[in-house]
Amino acid sequence: MKSAKFVVTLGTLLLSAGLLAGCGSAPLKGGLGIKGAPDWVDQGTQVLDSKNGKVIHGVAMAPAMPDLSLQISTADTRARAEVARVLNSFMHEITQDYSSAAGSGQNMTADQSMSRQLQSITDQNLSGAVILQHWKNDGDGTMWSIAELNLNQVKDAVANSQDMNAGFRDYFKANADNIFNSMQNKGDHQ
Repeated sequence: MKSAKFVVTLGTLLLSAGLLAGCGSAPLKGGLGIKGAPDWVDQGTQVLDSKNGKVIHGVAMAPAMPDLSLQISTADTRARAEVARVLNSFMHEITQDYSSAAGSGQNMTADQSMSRQLQSITDQNLSGAVILQHWKNDGDGTMWSIAELNLNQVKDAVANSQDMNAGFRDYFKANADNIFNSMQNKGDHQ
């Protein structure tokens, strides 16, 4: 039953992320300047070193709605979709770097298998993204949410994946922090 609930939740998250992308929503960038907003709203979606380690923060909002529960759920889903977007970018970058480092001798079947395994790991980690806070803007009624995913969760999932290519697992372990730092410094999350 638990796995069925996970599939439904994951399906809802992926559907929501797809709908958001389809609507042309842009990632939230810092410097919004909303009066009275907490710092995390103004800073927007980002990758950073925090007291909790290397994390991805996804920040999103939902417009005013008559149903507060639906509004909170919508903001939370959008914040998790922001985390998903950044995590997918991170996994894509590390996969590209690994493929370049491994050379052109890899066959297409191995690449496709690794791609499916990485998508599975990404999906597992998204379920571990936690909502840290909410903030409601009294001026316009929007609800803001911030979701957080710790890079250590992602590293643990890759390290514990029995089906993952051993060469990729070793590469990921050795290079994940550097690639994450590179994304942070380049602002690839925006």
